[in-house]
Amino acid sequence: MIEDTLRFLVENRQWVLTKSLEHLLLVCGAVLLAVLVGVPLGMLISRYPGAVRWVLSATTVVMTVPTAALLTLMVPVLGLLGGGLGYAPALLAVLLYSLLPIVRNTYTAIGNVSPALRESAIGLGMTPGERLRLVEIPLAIPVIMAGIRIAAVYNIGTVAVAAYLGAGGLGVLVSRGLAQNDLRQLLAGALLLGGLAVLVDVALGRLQRHLTPQGLREGG
Repeated sequence: MIEDTLRFLVENRQWVLTKSLEHLLLVCGAVLLAVLVGVPLGMLISRYPGAVRWVLSATTVVMTVPTAALLTLMVPVLGLLGGGLGYAPALLAVLLYSLLPIVRNTYTAIGNVSPALRESAIGLGMTPGERLRLVEIPLAIPVIMAGIRIAAVYNIGTVAVAAYLGAGGLGVLVSRGLAQNDLRQLLAGALLLGGLAVLVDVALGRLQRHLTPQGLREGG
C-alpha cells in the first residue's frame, strides 16, 4: 500500500503540489487575518479586565463547535453577503477557530509583563504607545507566537474538512479517497496533511525564535 501511495504521489505530483499550495495559502491567509484581529483584541482586553471573561468565553464557545457544523453554518451566513460555497466559509471558519489561542496568549503575555518594567518605562518618560511597542510587545512575542503556532497547526485539519464545501486543498484527496474507496488517495492526503502540519510548526518556530529578543532566547 505504501508503494502504491508513493506511486500515486509521483504520478500526480503537479496536481498534489497545487492542492498543497492551495491548502497552505488558505491556512496562512486565515491565520494572518486572525492575528490582525486577535492580537489587538488581546492587548485591548489586557487594559480592560471587565471584558476578559466575555471575550474569552465567546472565543471558547466557537472552539467547541464541531468543524463540520461551523463550516456548514458559514454557508448561509456568507450567502446573505453574496458568498456561499468555496474559499469564503473556510476562511471565516479558520479565522474564528484561530482567535482563542491568539487572543488568550496575547492577553496572558501582556498581563505577565513585570510591573517593575512598566514602572521603569514610565520613569524614562515613555508614552503608553512607546511602552507597548518597545517593552511589552517584545517581551510578549514568545507567548503570542506560541498561540499563532497552535492556531496554524490546528487549522490545517479544519481546512481539510472544508474541501467538502469546495474550498480545495489537501482535503480533496481525503474526500475523493473516501468517495472512491481509494486507499492510495486517502493515505496520501493523511500523510501530506501531517507533513504540512510539521512544516508549518517548524517554520513558525524559527520565526518565533527570530522575533524573540536575544536576551529571552534559550541559551541566549
